[in-house]
Amino acid sequence: MTSNELKKIVCDTIDANAEKLISFAKQVESCPELGFKEDKTSQLVANFFKDLKLPYKKNLAITGVKAKLKESSSGPNIAILGELDAVLCPASSKADPLTGAAHTCGHHLQLTSMLGAALGLKLSNIEDKLNGNVTFMGVPAEEFIEIAYREKLYNEGKIHFFGGKQELLYLGEFDDIDISLMMHSAKNSPDPMVAVGETSNGFIAKNIRYVGKTAHAAEAPHEGINALNAAMIGLMGINALRETFIDDDHVRVHPIITKGGDTVNSVPCDVRMETYVRAKNMKSIENTHTKVDNALKAGGYAVGAETIIKTIPGYLPLNCSNQLNDLFVSNASKLLPQEQIINAGHFGASTDMGDISHIIPAIHPFMGGVSGALHTEDFHVVDYYAACILPAKLFAMTVIDLLYNEAKIAEEIKTNFKPLLTKEQYINMMQNYFS
Repeated sequence: MTSNELKKIVCDTIDANAEKLISFAKQVESCPELGFKEDKTSQLVANFFKDLKLPYKKNLAITGVKAKLKESSSGPNIAILGELDAVLCPASSKADPLTGAAHTCGHHLQLTSMLGAALGLKLSNIEDKLNGNVTFMGVPAEEFIEIAYREKLYNEGKIHFFGGKQELLYLGEFDDIDISLMMHSAKNSPDPMVAVGETSNGFIAKNIRYVGKTAHAAEAPHEGINALNAAMIGLMGINALRETFIDDDHVRVHPIITKGGDTVNSVPCDVRMETYVRAKNMKSIENTHTKVDNALKAGGYAVGAETIIKTIPGYLPLNCSNQLNDLFVSNASKLLPQEQIINAGHFGASTDMGDISHIIPAIHPFMGGVSGALHTEDFHVVDYYAACILPAKLFAMTVIDLLYNEAKIAEEIKTNFKPLLTKEQYINMMQNYFS
């Protein structure tokens, strides 16, 4: 049987189960959960694997789920990933009224595309034609939010890093993976389309606290040390740095004040901020975050407040495999007109798929079928077929190419790949940020 014949069988199987898959996507969308709390979503994924009679493990990195097409096999192992968590977007009509969580980043569509590929490859009974294995992973906590909660988990020894893929990598759940695939919804793209991304920004996160001295704000402000003034000067210092950022590095620094004081009638003595420092490469991140620290400290020095900066490892820049991208585009061209397949180039957001791409070959294409910008109340699915059925087919087709004919293409990609970091180097680098 040729690879194209295998692809047709699998795609027909996915099409025959499209309503089941779309129903799953809507079910996940109706119960959005935040990172490392995705208990219901994790169970839904586990139940899907169980129905497919796929062997699986659960409770990985707290809520992660991992299944395999074959219980054991030789040859390359290809992972398809989907993210379990939602993002905070209380203005969304689909938001959980208690938590503000909503799937306005399309992770319910990622999960469905991953499970759609699993369904197609399993129910079509073609696994004996593939030289290797396929792993399907529901991964937690991609959205880097609720940092205080994740710090609590970290301090309790329940996690080692704040991102789900980072934690799974640390735990060894990627040790048996040779190539990794996942997708993301594209913003403002209601029609079927594929945008192939090449790189993204990485980032590190910072918690900042200014400690001053309280005093009566009207009667004795001269006796206080105004921590809010320190924060404002720190923010102005960051703004003064912006002209030094190199355009090609795509630097983004976007602080917020999470606590501005306790009462209007007292000089603020405890002010807190959070920020990301993003850039296209780690060299620029390193250079920029040192400048940002200096600007923040200057605010404290100016008014005599103590400045406490805690740096937290975020996500590494994404570096997609060109060979994998080309393979994905080749399959997309069989299902879409050429004008609906575009090169997305670099994107300014960040994903922990960047961490994986430093160690094994990986891709992160964007898919249409949605309207509105990501992370906003305007984000809506307008074409479920384009948003989750089409990528399920493309993942399955790409897996067939990789593992067909003694897995020659997968072996070639593995051979040509030059990792930017080993797993050991990666873990050491990330842990050093904490110290």
